[in-house]
Amino acid sequence: MTAFNVVRFRVKPGREQDFIDAHRTANADGFAGARRLVLIRTGDSTFCMVGEWDSFDNIVAARPKMIGLLDGLREMLEELGAMGVTDPVSGEAVLEMGPPAKKARRVSIPKRKPANKARAISPRPGKPGPKKKPAAKPAKKKAAKKPAKAKRRR
Repeated sequence: MTAFNVVRFRVKPGREQDFIDAHRTANADGFAGARRLVLIRTGDSTFCMVGEWDSFDNIVAARPKMIGLLDGLREMLEELGAMGVTDPVSGEAVLEMGPPAKKARRVSIPKRKPANKARAISPRPGKPGPKKKPAAKPAKKKAAKKPAKAKRRR
């Protein structure tokens, strides 16, 4: 089952770019089972790392490597109180949400035309069906005459 981990950090002022660069280099060799790792800036000096994993077991297996990465970052981080320099949480996904599903469009299927119209109309085979009257042509409209312009005399 898909699992996620989230780690919150507060970086010392002026060390933000060093912190970002350290993550960029550390991620070069990757983590087994990690689908996606995202570093998010949540404030001037605060960040969150969000990881999506194939399973919770992959997170557990990657913890020693993640702690090794953290050891290289400690000098850049400020304390978050009693919890130390990070606030980590992780667990298995219990609900996935996304955009609403698209409604299926109704597709109209054209009706099949009979091969022989006379037979399709005729109540008995071999007898011609009723003749259709030709559609009446619309009456031509007469163009309205425009009033003649009055000539001006000088």
